[in-house]
Amino acid sequence: MSRREALGTPFYDRDPRQVAVDLLGCVLAHETPEGVTSGIIVETEAYRPEDPACHAYKGPTMRNRNIFGRPGIAYVYLSYGIHKLLNAVCEGEGVGSAVLIRALRPLEGQELMEERRGRKRDLCNGPGRLTQALGVDLSLDGADLTQGDLYLALGEPLEGAIVSTTRIGISRGMELPWRYLVEGERDVSVPPKTVLERGLKRGGPVPF
Repeated sequence: MSRREALGTPFYDRDPRQVAVDLLGCVLAHETPEGVTSGIIVETEAYRPEDPACHAYKGPTMRNRNIFGRPGIAYVYLSYGIHKLLNAVCEGEGVGSAVLIRALRPLEGQELMEERRGRKRDLCNGPGRLTQALGVDLSLDGADLTQGDLYLALGEPLEGAIVSTTRIGISRGMELPWRYLVEGERDVSVPPKTVLERGLKRGGPVPF
């Protein structure tokens, strides 16, 4: 499949809650010497600087400096010393907000994904699994997602309702309804226990 056109900086220079919804149905792709792998984004989470679960909450450090970078760069960090998690930085430089890519529906390079995942069947239904499947590591922290080998591109609208629910895998800010997914999508990390908002639309107003 030919290379898609990457989303530009203005796409990311917005409230991460808007970006998180608009990324559903978009394609995350990584071109490497081993081959191209990609997937359709089916689950995201938004993080803002006033949010106690956001890495920007206590200010910049060497570890989190890229979440304060310009919109459209990658913020990749190590979770629990094991999993690499990929975020797209949003809003203006110095703000400290991002969208975590939580799950993909595998698209291209599934055989390579399986090899990287140790032949496991669950390829991309979780933020640590999808980075392993796509070969995303800490060397890509700060990479420009608007150009280069790791990028996001527009995709077709997904079938099914876009809903919001509470985030998972965190110990603070759990009540915030900033996890977004396509209801009934089999490749999400964890189905929502409670749907807090329905009828969200790509290109719509900021969801709360």
